[in-house]
Amino acid sequence: MTQLKNDRFLKALFRQPVDKTPVWMMRQAGRYLPEYRQVRSKAGDFMSLCKNTELACEVTLQPLERFELDAAILFSDILTIPDAMGLGLYFEEGEGPKFRKPVRTEADIDQLQVVNTAKDLSYVTDAVTMIRRELNGRVPLIGFSGSPWTLATYMVEGQSSRDFARAKTMLYTQPELMHQLLEKLTLSVIDYLNAQIRAGAQVVQIFDTWGGALGHQAYKIFSLAYMQKIINGLITHADGRDVPVILFTKGGGHWLEAMAATGCHCLGLDWAVDIGSAKNRVGSQVSLQGNMDPAVLRADKQTIENQVQAILQSFGSGNGHIFNLGHGITPDIDPANAKIFIDAVHRFSEDR
Repeated sequence: MTQLKNDRFLKALFRQPVDKTPVWMMRQAGRYLPEYRQVRSKAGDFMSLCKNTELACEVTLQPLERFELDAAILFSDILTIPDAMGLGLYFEEGEGPKFRKPVRTEADIDQLQVVNTAKDLSYVTDAVTMIRRELNGRVPLIGFSGSPWTLATYMVEGQSSRDFARAKTMLYTQPELMHQLLEKLTLSVIDYLNAQIRAGAQVVQIFDTWGGALGHQAYKIFSLAYMQKIINGLITHADGRDVPVILFTKGGGHWLEAMAATGCHCLGLDWAVDIGSAKNRVGSQVSLQGNMDPAVLRADKQTIENQVQAILQSFGSGNGHIFNLGHGITPDIDPANAKIFIDAVHRFSEDR
């Protein structure tokens, strides 16, 4: 086991004291970096980049060369599971992901096979292994998956959606069908995340990107309950360490107490939640990750630094804060502003 040179992120996840608040950014390896765009152009398209072990490793490490980040996150996509199920994932420039074979009927769901990661998604675990080796203990590596509900929305809609009309119609008019789909996705996610952990991921995050689009009861039944099953099914100890789980529901501020009760180690917060209020609500159950609006990174240096200080002050004293954006960094951001943000987190939190 390689000794971690920087374990600030892991310590904060377990609510242990740290010298500075750790920081990483969702989507930190991405289109805002010119070096990423160069590699993506060389790969040909997004999925070809994901499936090329060496290039996926290269772009995962790129942000660590620019910024003093406290974690690396596997470069991949949340839709690898439905792609492995044979739905024909493709990306159209400016339009986001689409599926050639959306899931609309009972027959469609019956045909879906639970993903066997070793057979169907070995390119992901190969990348995890290579990234861990190349990191050589520099910072921890985060693996991830989309939540079953979030994956289901893309599969049923066939693409990104504003109102999730097809997915919600299935949920309310044929709930048993939606449950069948979510069960298969849950088993697939458990297998997928456990394979990432065995390959070397030291932390895993579940991205419930569209959980916040659900009503109060529907969220608990069709999203949270399945994430609970995933957490119950995950490997909890590997490589001589406990493996923490981060749960992130965008728009999930209504359900923080219920999310914290799943047994996860950390809750990711979007920017609509005041982190101090969240801390008061969940107490010492979990650490908190977040939660600056990514749009702040379009502003000037003083505004970025002021926003960082405001979030640090809202969290206040005590352990268990990982600084992050409230969602992924967007392609239009100047990398210089990302550096201002990251450096400000470390500078203003030192020995708090």
